[in-house]
Amino acid sequence: MTLQIREGRILVRAPQKASTAMIREFVDAHGAWIAKTIKRQSQQTVPGAADEAEQKRLRQKAKEVIRARVEYYAPKMGVTYNRIFIKEQKTRWGSCSAAGNLNFNWKLILTGEKQLDYVVVHELAHRKQMNHSPQFWREVEKVLPDYKERRRRLKEFRL
Repeated sequence: MTLQIREGRILVRAPQKASTAMIREFVDAHGAWIAKTIKRQSQQTVPGAADEAEQKRLRQKAKEVIRARVEYYAPKMGVTYNRIFIKEQKTRWGSCSAAGNLNFNWKLILTGEKQLDYVVVHELAHRKQMNHSPQFWREVEKVLPDYKERRRRLKEFRL
């Protein structure tokens, strides 16, 4: 069985043969973890924009900051890219297309400089390796030796 916490809700995945009693016992046994995770997520949630004007301001700031970080890291990594798009993806912080287009979630601006830089480097590394192979992670590590910590911290934020 597995547990996930999404938007303060507990999601349990269990085999079809698992009884309700077994599931309750599993959830009860993980009560401390559930409480800790819900508390951490509520403190680390990426806040949405309060209103349309604030969201527009944050999107513009994200566009400027992300573009600057891409322009900084691309030459260091020896890669090129096509276009940069700032979007509001529901499940991704960023992506890289085969055509070299880089897509970033505007909410990255709210996660902190280290996490934003991690996503930028991650997507630029896809310009060398369009996968998540050991070679890909070596490309990321060349630029950000502490990428594992940055990645871990990014996971504390919800989209």
